Amino acid sequence: MRTFVVGDIHGACKALLQCFDRSGFDRSKDRLIALGDVCDVYPEVRQCVDELRALEHCDYIIGNHDLWAFDWATRGLKPAMWLEQGGDQTILSYGGGPMPREHVDFFNRAHPWLELGDRAFVHAGFDPDRSLKTQSIRVLTWDRDLVRMAWEKEQAGQGQQIGCYKEIFLGHTPPNISGVTVPLHACNLWVLDTGTGWGGPLTIMDVNTKEYWQSDPTSALYGVRGRQKDVN
Repeated sequence: MRTFVVGDIHGACKALLQCFDRSGFDRSKDRLIALGDVCDVYPEVRQCVDELRALEHCDYIIGNHDLWAFDWATRGLKPAMWLEQGGDQTILSYGGGPMPREHVDFFNRAHPWLELGDRAFVHAGFDPDRSLKTQSIRVLTWDRDLVRMAWEKEQAGQGQQIGCYKEIFLGHTPPNISGVTVPLHACNLWVLDTGTGWGGPLTIMDVNTKEYWQSDPTSALYGVRGRQKDVN
């Protein structure tokens, strides 16, 4: 069994399937850790969730877009910010609703974070001076300070380990801070959001070897750029 980690999918099932094919991911044997935000932006959220649910070994980590979608599915909430950030495409993928119970359960079972030995997996970030168990879901799904800290240290030639984990895998923050669409490696962080929600490629990585594979740009797969503006 190999262990893979995949960045923010954002409803791009074509990109997800390309990542599976190009990496040689074995759906019955290999393990996938998904870093959250399967929801919003592109119109195949339902198909993406079905693909993840069908895997024999999948650990799903909740993202901020997933929380918005979960609030819509369970409480009928449709905040304008969510709709502007691609929530309308999630609603469209479910034919206007409701979300099937098995999909609601999928998000309800998602991890706020995952720890595997000396590795941590989380959607956005966290305070490295505190235990993951003590941190709020908002920090875990929205924080960008950890990535900024690592990038600034890396640029200053201070690429030492941050916090207690040997390796930290994150999504959420696109690579615009470094200007590229490949995984960002700074200090002991690996950032797997390579701009899928902005028309960039989706990235899947072998956790142990750090070899990675990418889909075609989602702008080419779907003929649209994706989100038109970001939120902090």
